[in-house]
Order: sequence, then C-alpha cells, then structure tokens
Amino acid sequence: MNIYQRAAFVGSLLKKTGMTISVCESCTGGMLGSVITSVAGSSEYFKGGVIAYANNVKVRIVGVRATTLQRYGAVSKQTAREMAQRVRDSLQTDIGLGITGIAGPTGGSRTKPVGCVYISVAIGKKIVVKEYTFQGTRKDIRKKACTRALHLLEATISHGRSDRDQV
Repeated sequence: MNIYQRAAFVGSLLKKTGMTISVCESCTGGMLGSVITSVAGSSEYFKGGVIAYANNVKVRIVGVRATTLQRYGAVSKQTAREMAQRVRDSLQTDIGLGITGIAGPTGGSRTKPVGCVYISVAIGKKIVVKEYTFQGTRKDIRKKACTRALHLLEATISHGRSDRDQV
C-alpha cells in the first residue's frame, strides 16, 4: 500500500468512527497534511494543521511550553507529545498528530542523528509517542515519517494503545 492508499484507508477509518484530526508538523513541513488532504472527502475529518518549523511558532502558535523545548529540545518525545495535544485542543479535533525530527542532511548529533523522528498521536486521554530513525535522503526521511505517522494513527484508532507505546 503506498502512502496515498494508506491515507485513504486511514480516512475511511476516521469517517467510520466519526473522528476528526489535526496535525502539527515540523520536519515534514506540511507533507502529512498534504497527503491526508489528497483524499477526496477528507474535509469531513481533517480540520487543519500547523507547520511549526521554528521553536517560537511551536510556543506562540501551537502552545508547546518553552520549558519543554529548553529541557528536552525541539526533537524529543516530550515536544512531539505536546505538539499532538496542543494542536488537537487548539483546533478542537478528536485526534492530534505531532511530528518532529531531523530530516537532514545536516543538523544531527550523536544522540539525535539525521533521521531521528518522534511521532505522537493524542486521542482523548490516550497519548502514543514513538521514536524512529529513518535512513535516506531528506525527501526519503520526510516521506517515511509521514508513512509511519499514518501507520501509527491507524494502529491507535483500530487497536488502541499497547503498553509498549505508553509514555
């Protein structure tokens, strides 16, 4: 299943459940929102998104706490978690999805290499945060992050949260 087919499948799940979604993207730069809205009828469940590339946008527009960014960094499970929660709350949707990471080719470190991506899904009181390390070009990493976000969203809607996903 390619990324657009996955988006259509996830869209059908959202329609079936009557749930709405919003996204807050950093390293994917709007790609996830674009993929989701490539599906005809996505306006029934997709309410909007924020491309929060700069930290001040994460704080001022999205509502990520400055202390979270200072303590853990923009690329962290804590930041991804707040991105998902805050976009969900701000756009008044059932689900919030946050993605932050390092798409490269520069910007990585020993502890957070290029390809390090955190994805979070917030549904009600459930919050799932996963860490991934993707390989490839900047374009590859961004596309893999979007694909994995759709997979995580699907799993969270379909099966709920497993203990290993709990943060």
